[in-house]
Order: sequence, then C-alpha cells, then structure tokens
Amino acid sequence: MGTALTLSIADRFTVRSAIAPLLSDARISAPLTSQLLAGEVLQLVDGRGDWLHVRGADDYEGWTHVGYLMPFTGTEATWRISLGCVARDAEGQRRALPLGARVAQGLEVIEGVAIDAAARAAQFPRDRDAIVRSARSLFTGASYLWGGVSPWGVDCSGFVQRIFTLHGVPLRRDAWQQAEDTVLVSDDVSAPHAAGDLLFFSDRDDKRITHVGIATGNGGMIHSSLARGGVCVETELTARLKEQGIGIRRAV
Repeated sequence: MGTALTLSIADRFTVRSAIAPLLSDARISAPLTSQLLAGEVLQLVDGRGDWLHVRGADDYEGWTHVGYLMPFTGTEATWRISLGCVARDAEGQRRALPLGARVAQGLEVIEGVAIDAAARAAQFPRDRDAIVRSARSLFTGASYLWGGVSPWGVDCSGFVQRIFTLHGVPLRRDAWQQAEDTVLVSDDVSAPHAAGDLLFFSDRDDKRITHVGIATGNGGMIHSSLARGGVCVETELTARLKEQGIGIRRAV
C-alpha cells in the first residue's frame, strides 16, 4: 500500500503493526504524541504523500505512515483483545502484541493471553476496585515513555486511558481532556476519595493539568511517572504531589 492509492476523507484504515507512532507532523523525526495499537480503526483526515493525518476512536489526531496501516475490513470490533501475547500467522511468522492490541483473524495465539472481544465486559467490569486491580497488575514494570500507551512504555494519561478503556469507560487521550471527561469530587487531592478516582496535578504556573494518576482508595495512587521511571504505586502522596494537586475527579 502506498501513494498509488486514491485517498478520500471517507477512508478508514486499520493498524497492522503491533504499535504505530502517532506524530505531530508528517515526518518520522517529528515528536511522538501518542501510539496506535494493532487493530485500531482510524479515520482519514488528510494525506501528504505516504503520510496520513488520522483520527482515532477517541478523536485524537496525528500523523502516521501508510506503511503501518492496512485497509479497514469492518470486522475489527470482533477481533480478540491481547492481554500481552505472541501470535503466529499462516506462514509461521511470530509477532508480539501488547496489552490492548487486537489479534487479527487468522493469527494463532501461541504465548500469553488474548480474550474474545465479547468477553471483555465480564473480565473487565465497570467497577472501581476492578479498575485498581488492573492498574496494579497489567502495567507492572512498564517504563515511562512520553506518548506511550502500552506496558512496552507508557505516559501518565496513556496509562489511565488504557486501563479505563479495558473496563468499558472511554476517556480521551490527554490528562487535561480526562479531567473534562470526569466529575469533580474535590479541588484538594488530599481530600477523601474512592478507589478508581482520578487525581490530577500541574507543575505549571498557569495550573494547566499535566499529570494524572489512579487513586488506590487508601490515600495513595498508581501512576506512570517520569521521576519514578515508569508505573509505580505511591502508598501516600508526597509533599510535592500535594503541592501540585489540582483535584480529584470521578469517571465511574
């Protein structure tokens, strides 16, 4: 697939690589703004040669190369969901797929776990305690990566979005958008809160939200922190986090 294609803004595409970069501009050296996982369906917004400006299901937009994509089939919603697996195609080629990726039809899962799409709601209920359990277990050891959305590397809002999406709670991509998507509980991050609430922070003078974590319900939180190198559990909020706190909000 390449520039010989005649593109239309009605076109939709599916991510074929395990992870595809979503960039701020139509060049491979442009800053990473997010990532796209295998099986995600994208709407074409614009094109520039082999580079496509696309919009995901969460309305987040950016540029990616046509080489990461394949034509939309219409069946992607029924594909299995990887919980971290290795799949093999008919030619015997193996590929690792991160948590949240879709396993295309015809691939055999030979290591790890993938669940039927219809089973997601039962395995990942819209329950605050279940959300915290997933946050604790599914991203264990994940490194911090600006723009990342998987256990192979994740930023704070990518971590939150991926966990809540698994549990059937759609949130947009950036922390400030996630604040807009949720209901205010308190302006004080030290105030009482429930497991699964979202805690928001800012390190800017204008107080624009720059960080988010998932409350554990006992005064602590789970978040992906650059200062901590990745996903970690804070048993209690540090003085710095309390100082930078913007508030507590609730999605479930």
